[in-house]
Amino acid sequence: MDNVHVTVPRVILLLSGKRKCGKDFLADALLKRLGTQEAQIIRISEPIKRHWADWKGLNLSELLGDGAYKERYRKEMIEWSDARRQEDYGVFCRAACTTIDRSICIVSDVRRKTDVRFFQETYGSERIRAVRIEASEAVRAGRGWQFQQGIDDVQSECDLDNYSSWDLLLTNEHANDVDGLLATLQRLVENK
Repeated sequence: MDNVHVTVPRVILLLSGKRKCGKDFLADALLKRLGTQEAQIIRISEPIKRHWADWKGLNLSELLGDGAYKERYRKEMIEWSDARRQEDYGVFCRAACTTIDRSICIVSDVRRKTDVRFFQETYGSERIRAVRIEASEAVRAGRGWQFQQGIDDVQSECDLDNYSSWDLLLTNEHANDVDGLLATLQRLVENK
């Protein structure tokens, strides 16, 4: 047997929500509050984007960003990753988890029931805190969101719409509410 050290986090915070609801913004801000000695962010989409960048010769940092470059390839990446998930629903979650090495792990892009299932089965439900971040279409549009058929109406955006086992629902619509939202998230992970 190899001498591989696997870190099992004390808590895994699963963040879910529609495009432009503020998942990444809140994840980054929460990480700053908690500190990188204790917490880290992982993204299920990173192994997808890494493969896509290698395969297509694309700029990985641009794909990992939040701009138009990523949007150009989003539909193809979704279709490709859905086909891989048909073979193994946890393939991208497992790949993302290889970098876990802190006691608090923030997963900033949970999009499917199988993502939640993977983390519960792998790390135990007692470690998991699932959070749904919501924002109205008008607010999301103000942040640059535009409905795109084949993106906003498929499983990657809609699978968790009827999921009801959230530990916390947050509405992220006003800049002056951010400190309160972060304090609520911080209590959720620190009281674990």
